[in-house]
Amino acid sequence: MKTSSYQSTKQLFVLLLLWLFLGAGGACQAQVEQKAAIYTTKSPGTGGTGKVYMGREIARVIGTGGGGWLDRSTRQEEENSLRAIDSMMLSPQNVVADIGAGTGFYTFRVAEKIPKGKIYAVELQDAFVSALKKRSQELGLSNVEVVKGGTKSINVPDASLDLAFMVDVYHELEYPQEMLQAIHRALKPGGKLLLMEYRAEDPKVAIRELHKMTAEQVKKELEANGFKLFKREDSLPIQHFLMFERMEKK
Repeated sequence: MKTSSYQSTKQLFVLLLLWLFLGAGGACQAQVEQKAAIYTTKSPGTGGTGKVYMGREIARVIGTGGGGWLDRSTRQEEENSLRAIDSMMLSPQNVVADIGAGTGFYTFRVAEKIPKGKIYAVELQDAFVSALKKRSQELGLSNVEVVKGGTKSINVPDASLDLAFMVDVYHELEYPQEMLQAIHRALKPGGKLLLMEYRAEDPKVAIRELHKMTAEQVKKELEANGFKLFKREDSLPIQHFLMFERMEKK
């Protein structure tokens, strides 16, 4: 009888350990699934990837074939890019990153404003990287450094930037949360992140819907990643000008 009782107790103890182990494993699995659920999927919309972040479908990247459109002769008139640059509050010694620099339409104009500083032209697509390097050499701008970025990193030193900006780029980021965290690390304390996006609130802005964003959506996504709205300007013809300040994480 004692042996039988001992065996029963032993079996119960083993079952209890197994239950605890499976429960812990289930909790770990739930945490993994919760983390993976940062992004969800849907049927792709026009120009979309089908990948969704905080209720917004991520747009497909405009390839290097769109370089001519980025450098179109009417861009200044349509977007007033010089006004946007004046609103960046640049100082001559600032260190800046143009993320998704493309052909360098903004990079080289900003470089002229920071002669004692530096601008990183961060670009993911190899053809644009090569074009940026060639153009930088042609212009003889020693304060421009072309950087091959990643889908989750901008590949610049931590705590090095006074300002990072993205012009009609953020809505295409494959991993927006990871990129915002990378930018957060790259900014100095009090550093700024500027997003310029075509206004989704305005039906007269003739851009595909997934390549536009509302100010409310931009604010929601950035506040979730350690940024606070610092400056908003509504004077550009068709784009939002939304500058955020890097906040210290608690």
